[in-house]
Amino acid sequence: MPILAGQILTAGQVARLQPVPYIAPASSPLAVAGATYADIPGCSITLNTTAANAKYVAQATFDCNVQNTSPTILMVGRMLVDGNADSGIAIKGMVVADRATVHMQWQGTLAATGSHTLKLQGALTATLASGGTFQQTDTKLQVTITEVP
Repeated sequence: MPILAGQILTAGQVARLQPVPYIAPASSPLAVAGATYADIPGCSITLNTTAANAKYVAQATFDCNVQNTSPTILMVGRMLVDGNADSGIAIKGMVVADRATVHMQWQGTLAATGSHTLKLQGALTATLASGGTFQQTDTKLQVTITEVP
């Protein structure tokens, strides 16, 4: 709904004009050794929107600790929006046993009003015993919601 010249705004409309930030740091590490995605503990945000078509910008930092190496297997992180994987994944190569923070950013629209959940998941691209760990230290999800009245 556009704001018209001379229109008197309600408090609810003005409140929705400001971006609302959320942050969800990992609450414990996630060890991964296979290609099945698992939730990263603590990296989940549930929020409510009051206007349709709210916009989100999400930034994730994955603290990737490679414990077993492979020239072909990758550590991967993704974000789910209301149970559906958003496009794009964070990628950490596993050629060397090292540790690095990998960043990824997503943006999109929450079409319906109401409750929404955004969360991070991690996995490997194939099975690798003692593969890697998404460490708690620096893994986190940050989301900013902007609603238009």
